[in-house]
Amino acid sequence: MHTAIAVLVLAAAQATSATTPISAPPPEELVAGVHLLPGAMLPGRGPDGNTVVFDAPEGLVVIDTGRHAWHSDGILAFAANRKLPVVAIVNTHWHLDHSSGNGRIKAAWPKATLYTTRAVDRALAEGGFLARNLESAKPMLDDPKLDEIEKEEVRIFVATMDERGILRPDVVVAKNGDLAIAGRPFDVHVTDRAVTDADVWLYDAASGVAVIGDLVTLPAPFFETACPAQWRAALDEVWAVPFRTAIPGHGRPMDRAAFDTYRSAFNGFMDCTEGEAAASQCATSWAAGIAPLVGDDDRMRRMALEYAEYYVGMLRENHGRSAECLAQPQGVSP
Repeated sequence: MHTAIAVLVLAAAQATSATTPISAPPPEELVAGVHLLPGAMLPGRGPDGNTVVFDAPEGLVVIDTGRHAWHSDGILAFAANRKLPVVAIVNTHWHLDHSSGNGRIKAAWPKATLYTTRAVDRALAEGGFLARNLESAKPMLDDPKLDEIEKEEVRIFVATMDERGILRPDVVVAKNGDLAIAGRPFDVHVTDRAVTDADVWLYDAASGVAVIGDLVTLPAPFFETACPAQWRAALDEVWAVPFRTAIPGHGRPMDRAAFDTYRSAFNGFMDCTEGEAAASQCATSWAAGIAPLVGDDDRMRRMALEYAEYYVGMLRENHGRSAECLAQPQGVSP
């Protein structure tokens, strides 16, 4: 079963009990003043994207806020332990596994400023990706075929949509350039389509860290709202920046060699998808290409094959892009 970014991932096997307490993984200091709060992809649940927190002169800058309460609890606990306020949130993109936590962070720190693009506006508009998914999600709560975990995931989506204003920017990020956030300078980049209509990624020269959101995800790229040709170009743009560590939207931090391994696998997967090879062949090639990045994790290898084969079919049905990319007029402002 494939990933439904806006709502949930319903992985059938080894589901976690709805009553089992879940805690976010502990924070990791990558370099001085830069911490990773790892996301997770638990069986039977939607994923949480990675969160990166930067120390800044005015407080903490939080990059992406996850989906589940236990993930945002981890962010709040981190700030409390540091005795520092969250003064800024950056959403790399509007997918809800990176932005649903905005409301809980803003509830604790009402003055925190949200930086992101306007791409979410189209998703929230009538007929947009999130609006359509909301219409189909609400009846699922009365579906006897769904178990309690699946319904809990739907409730999280509905609750986020009930407070959808927390997804919209306080400060619109519309173009590449230098930007001081909470007093810390960043080299900010905005894609012209890639994962969504417009995605934000950041390079911090002081630490050598690039936070690149879902431009890199393991075990597979998530193509539901993607324009793959522009995604390829965005990966090349990241490569051109002299980062030492890249933090993906999902997965472990990467050095330059690991990032280039992913970029090569992505390009190979797209070449295969654009050709006439069997979907299973493209999926096998993808899984082989990222093998150095997933190691001995059998679950990740299985998911890589499953997701990749699904996405070959999805992309081919839509002339090599997602239906969302096809629906977006070219030149739409981020």
